[in-house]
This record gives sequence, structure tokens and C-alpha cells, in this order.
Amino acid sequence: MDNSCRKLIFNIYIGFYCSAIILPQMCICSYFSTPSIDQFNKDAGTFPVATNGQPFPWHELRLPTVVTPLHYDLFVHPNLTSLDFVASEKIEVLVRDATQFIILHSTDLEITNATLQSEEDVRYRKPGKKLTVLSYPAHQQIALLVPEKLMADLRYYVTIDFQAKLADGFEGFYKSTYRTLGGETRTIAVTDFEPTQARMAFPCFDEPLFKASFSIKIRRESRHIALSNMPKVKTIELEGGLLEDHFETTVKMSTYLVAYIVCDFNSVSGTSSSGVKVSVYASPDKWSQTHYALEASLKLLDFYENYFDINYPLPKLDLVAIPDFESGAMENWGLITYRETSLLFDPKTSSVSDKLWVTKVVAHELAHQDNYFLDLCFEVIKRDSLNSSRPISNQVETPTQIKEMFDTVSYKKGACILNMLKDFLSEEKFQKGIINYLKKFSYGNAKNDDLWSSLSNSCLEGDFTSGGFCYSDSKTTSNTLAFLEENMEVKEMMTTWTLQKGIPLVVVKQEGRSLRLQQERFLSGVFKEDPEWRALQERYLWHIPLTYSTSSSDAIHRHILKSKTDTLDLPEKTSWVKFNVDSNGYYIVHYEGHGWDQLITQLNQNHTLLRPKDRIGLIHDAFQLVSAGRLTLDKALDLTRYLQHETNIPALLKGLEYLETFYHMMDRRNISDVTENLKHYFLRYFKPVIDTQSWSDEGSVWDRMLRSVLLKLACYLNHAPCIRKATQLFSQWMESGGKLNIPTDVLKIVYSVGAQTTAGWNYLLKQYELSVSGAEKNKILYALSTSKHEEKLMKLIELGMEGKVIKTQDLAALLHAIARNPEGQQLAWNFVRENWTELLKKFGLGSFPMRMIISGTTAHFSSKDELQEVKLFFEFLKAQGSHLDVFQIVLETISKNIKWLEKNLPTLRTWLLASI
Repeated sequence: MDNSCRKLIFNIYIGFYCSAIILPQMCICSYFSTPSIDQFNKDAGTFPVATNGQPFPWHELRLPTVVTPLHYDLFVHPNLTSLDFVASEKIEVLVRDATQFIILHSTDLEITNATLQSEEDVRYRKPGKKLTVLSYPAHQQIALLVPEKLMADLRYYVTIDFQAKLADGFEGFYKSTYRTLGGETRTIAVTDFEPTQARMAFPCFDEPLFKASFSIKIRRESRHIALSNMPKVKTIELEGGLLEDHFETTVKMSTYLVAYIVCDFNSVSGTSSSGVKVSVYASPDKWSQTHYALEASLKLLDFYENYFDINYPLPKLDLVAIPDFESGAMENWGLITYRETSLLFDPKTSSVSDKLWVTKVVAHELAHQDNYFLDLCFEVIKRDSLNSSRPISNQVETPTQIKEMFDTVSYKKGACILNMLKDFLSEEKFQKGIINYLKKFSYGNAKNDDLWSSLSNSCLEGDFTSGGFCYSDSKTTSNTLAFLEENMEVKEMMTTWTLQKGIPLVVVKQEGRSLRLQQERFLSGVFKEDPEWRALQERYLWHIPLTYSTSSSDAIHRHILKSKTDTLDLPEKTSWVKFNVDSNGYYIVHYEGHGWDQLITQLNQNHTLLRPKDRIGLIHDAFQLVSAGRLTLDKALDLTRYLQHETNIPALLKGLEYLETFYHMMDRRNISDVTENLKHYFLRYFKPVIDTQSWSDEGSVWDRMLRSVLLKLACYLNHAPCIRKATQLFSQWMESGGKLNIPTDVLKIVYSVGAQTTAGWNYLLKQYELSVSGAEKNKILYALSTSKHEEKLMKLIELGMEGKVIKTQDLAALLHAIARNPEGQQLAWNFVRENWTELLKKFGLGSFPMRMIISGTTAHFSSKDELQEVKLFFEFLKAQGSHLDVFQIVLETISKNIKWLEKNLPTLRTWLLASI
């Protein structure tokens, strides 16, 4: 996978800083064998056929390495009226072995001319020799055939003139539009090249191995500005009123990090402590929403410079809110692009959740410093506990496969195992190792092993030479980490986490003062009594850095479990033991015998004797174990009874999350008796905390998060006081012509209640068109999707497909939201099946929106009939040549849901009857 270590690192710490500073200087490049160039001359018949009928001289998906780029001079002139661009480039290349052709990537570009100059030609200003251009679209490649063989160890200069339409989607050099407050539609041109779309904008060596520097020139009209990776050097006035901006030369970097934009945006700027100019750009009507992102960016840049002991190496950093953008953000070197809702913050309509999201995306997962990081790891565990999961490090070839690698496993599992490693090494040693790694491999290529080596050496240099141990002094005990005396390398441990898929289950059984440990592969939806279970366990073994605490002391004990089974001796008698302290480890724990009963007793007697994150971890693990058939549902539900005394909001929210999940599952299946009893249980059991919630934006971040969750749930359950208050606020808001400032934390709730009437729904749709706040538009769109009328839901989908009122970038999220609505789940699923070809044209196979559409409209299904429908549809797609890993993920998830209901519905029904 391209740049896999970049993905590993920035998800725990580095994203914002390293995306703009360090990581573009590095990549993880797959080393692959390539056939001999001479092979073409020997047997041209074995090679593919170009579009003109001639043999194409290369048959591999990967480019040959005999010619490598050193520098690109790139000129681009987009026309935002005719929606196309003309461009030219001069690529300086180094020939490593003699060859008669150069292979480049190029997709949907019309090449009008291509010439070649030697160094001597350039020196004496001789004209270039014309090159024959062959195209092989199946591999997105072109071949430049040279009249004379290129000689090894010499430099040449390839000049290519080309043109194309600005792309319609979200990839390459594409057009994006926005509406002004006056109703005018304006167009900008923007790039997004990750992972393999630079080839849509200019012919290039579009693999991360081929680093080069770039000098970029952009021609534009005077009403626009141009932005690129580097600061602008000068602007030249041309005839006809056009301007041409010249930008400084970049450092060597991969093509997917190149970026340029032509727009009419405004900006707000500030300067970091180290003198870096930081600017945040947005469309003119949204300029007022840029200030929070600037404030956060300046603070985060200072933090990262201090943490990594590396100064930001560029004189500027631009952050740009793009009206049409597929992902949350893209870490282009010096020019980071964002979806508007990931960068802009409107104090009048953005809730505390919106503010946290902006901070999180700007920082690229800085949220590990609070409880959000737990949710990140819990989310990836759902995916990683399926048999259809994959290792973090995985070999890929095609562009579609590469796109699919940009998923929760690459991003979030990488973050979680690094967090576990940080806890194992200690914050200080982890930080030192990361700094050493970044400095050593800046501007170069690196492999996973290089990271583990840097972290291991950081540990060894500081401790082993003096005969000490590698752990935080505050967390030491006499019997822990003895293996470090044997110079065990970090690599040996971490490869068990990166090269095999899945997550381990640690089974603990306490027998007096002995703990019997066993590790297995944790599989959600596969029970131990199932015939396939044993085969799915074979050859899985992790080196697990265990932590545990007991009822006897606050000490954190440590042990590395490197075998299938092991035994630990406790220093004293204890009534309970809790593994995975603070949930820093990436594993699930099951307590056999009386282990769970002892922990539940402690929670009911005095839950504060267990750390807050340990209480969250217990809730999470208990319900995960239910899905694997290792713990009964009534036992897991009994564990949540203590929540009436819980004052830690993240723990309370985690318990609510599982109970709410069960409610929605029953509601979608129309299991009315259980749905009704769950509703009564919620409103009775959590009534005291619901009644204390105010309809305001007061309190801490977590107070506000709890308020939003509780009141949303209460209104969804038709709790009369909640409905009355929301209806009152919505009526007042409508009467004010949308001018009334409703508290942002309850805005989505008020809109959702208001959307249940025809008048309210129509008014919200009108306000959606008028709003310039992305946060408000998201809340309105969600509210509109909760309608109980299919014709209204269908209208939303049609607007999303049209792409004017509801932008195409929001269609995937819209379909997901409608599918979660019991009245819309079948509508959304039918629409996807009937309009698959059109959706594919809009987003492309393997893209994040397509994966979201597939999983978002099917993964909640829980009946055998629905499973069969999905299977048949996926088989139909495969027969047409469309195959994605998400197909198997969805099928496995639906099967798991069916199995969960079959096993646990009677238990849930009985438990509720006994509890209300």
C-alpha cells in the first residue's frame, strides 16, 4: 500500500502537522519486480494493444523504474467559463537503463504534442525531437516512443502539451460550484489527487516511489486568485487582461501531494510563533466562518513543532474550504483542502459536536487526548472483528484496490496499535522514537520496519545499555516487562499487529491467586460452537502487551502474552481483576468463571473504584462478547444497571449507545412489543437525567454532548415534554423567518421534530437552499430525512442526484440517513439497486462515497430475505465486473445481525419484562 506508515502515524498524532510538514517527504513504497525493457523487443506479441492498434510496450500495472522524474515544470490555464483547461509540462528525467520508450500515467487527457530534448539539445537550444504517443487506457498509461535509444545515466527533458475538460466528480482537476447569497452560481477549479488521480490532471509518474520537485505556473482571470503548494513568487500581466502566477519550486514529493486551485475566495490569516503564515480560505459569503479554524491551526502548528522538535519548513500553510469535496480533508503539501463542514464554524448554527469535528479534522485525529480516541478504536474493532477484515499492511495493485485501502483499518487501527505501543514504551520514549524516525527519513522513502527500528532503538539506547527497563517509571512493578532484558525488538511485537488481520480476545480465568490466560482470535458473529470457528483460529498469534489492575491496589501490572496460553501469579488475594487498563490496548477481554459477576458487583457497590475509561471498556467488551456468543445478553445488560449512578458522561454515553442500537434494530424490524418495552425502559430508567437537561448551550463539552444525545433520543421516543419544547422552538423559529437563534446543541432535535409536519418539512427545505452554513445544512438535511412520508424522502434523493439544491457530495450521507429511517430503508435500498449505473458514474468504483452507499443502505439488514436480496445483487454486480471488498463486509455484517437476533431476542424480551 502506498504510504502505509504515513497513515499509521498521522491517525494518532501527526495528521495536521505531518500532512503539511513531514509525511509528504516520505512514503511506504511497495517493492515489486518489473519485466525487462528488452523483453518488448524480443516478444512484442505478448504485450497489450494500444488504442491505435500498435503494440503497447508495457504490460504491468506499475511503471518501470528505468526512467525516473527529477523535476516537473507545469503550466496550467483553466477556463472557468468553458470548463476546460489547456496545459503543458516539461519533465526532467534520469534514465537508469537504456530504453526506447518512456511509460507515464495519463487518464482522459488529450495530448496534442510531445517532444524530447537531451541535455545537449537544451544547452544549445536545439528543438525537441517529436515523440510517438501510444495510449493504453486499461492501465491508465501512455508510452512515449523515442526515435533513438535513451542512454543510461543521462538526463533528458520531455515536453508535453495537453488539454482536457475539468472533471465532473471529485478527482483530478475538477470543477466545484457554490451559490452566492444573491443566487448566483460560481465555479472554481480545484485538484484532489490522492491516491492515483494526478494522472487525470497531467501526464506523470503517478506512484509515490517517483518523487520529484515541481515548479507550477497558473494562468487566470483578474477576478480569480490562484493557490498552490508553495508561495507565489510573482504575477505577470498578459494581453487580454489575463494574469499568470508563478510559484516557488517545491521540495521533492509524490505526485498525489501536488495541489492547485483557481477561485474567488477570501481569506483570514495569522502567524504562528515560529513565523509561519497560516491562511484559511472560503467563498466570500462564508468568510466569517473561517476564524475558528485559523485559531485552532495556529495553536496546533505550535504544538506539533514543539512535540516533534521539527520546524515547519515552508513559509506558508493554506487551508481551503472546498464546496464540493469527497473526503473530510486532503493533506497536500502546504495547501490542505477540506470539505466545508470540516473547516468552517458558524457560532450561530454549529454545535459543540461540529466544533469538535472541525478541530479533529484540522488536527487529523488529535482527539486521542480525550475519550474520543476510545470511540475511534471501538469503531475499528467492529470492522476488524469480522472475518472479511484485512491486515494494515497489504499488497495492492489496481487503482480501485488502492482506493479501498483508504479505510478504517488503514487509518484507525493504525492509530490504535500505535497508541498501545506508546503506552507500552511510555510517552517519552515513544515521542523520542518518532522524532528520530521523522528526522532520519525526511525527504526519503521508508518501510514499516524503519519505524519499529526507530522506536526500538529509542528504547534500547536509553535503558538497555544501563541494564534498565523500557517503561514509564510511574507504571512499573517488580515482575513486568522482564522480556526486555532479552533485547526483544519492537518489530517482533508490532509485525504481529500489522501483518495479520483481526483483533485478539484475551480470556482470563482467576483461580485463587493465579490467573490463567489464553488468547484467541476474536470473531463477531462466529460462535465457538460453529463448525467454522476452529479453522478461523488457525495460525493467529499476537504479542499482546497486557496491562491489568486489581481490587487490592491502584498499581498497573504489565505482562507480554506471546503464547496461546500463560499463567500469572498475583502478589495478593483480590476480589476482582480488570485487564486492559484505560483501554489503551487493542484487544478484547473475557472473564470466565465468576469474573464478570465480580466486576458487576463492584460497579453496583462503588463504580468509582474502577477508572472511568475502564468502565467504558467493560461496557464495550461485554456487548462485543455478546455478538461472539461468549457472554449472555442479560449479563451485559445487568452490567449497565449501575449507569443510574454514573457521573462520567463518556461512560454513560457508551451504555446509552448500545441500548439505543437495540431499539433501532427492533424498530426497523417492527418488533413492536420489544420496541415499546425498550422505550418504557429508557424513559423510566434515564428520566432523572433527561429531566435535568436544559435547552441551551451551557456547560462543558461533555455536558453539551450528553444534552444533545439525551434530548434527541427522548424526542425520537415521543417523550411528551421533549416534543412540546421542540415544537414550541420550531414554531418560534418559523415565525421569525428563520432569524431566531436556537441553541446549537438542540438545533438538530428542533428541526427533526419540526420536519414531521408538511408545512415544517417544506419550510426546512426552503431554508436549506438559503443557508450558507454547512453545519446548519447538515442538520436540516438530517431532519428532512426523518420524514415518515416516502414521497418526501424520494424528493430528497432526486435532489441529491440532480446535484444543485443538495450537492452530489452529500448524496451518500443522505442515502445512509434515509436508510436508517424505518420508513425509508427499503426505499433507499431499492433506489441503489435501480440506479447503480448512475451512481457509479458520479462516484466511481471503490470510492469512499460508493462504499458508504453500499454499506449505509444494507449493513443494518437483519433478516434472511434481506440477506438473499443483497447476495443476488452483489452476484449480479460481480458478473458485470464490479467487485469490492465491502460486498463481503456487508454480507458478513447482515449474517451477524441475523444471528444476533436469533440468539438474543428472547433474552432481551425477557430481561425487559423483568425490568419495567
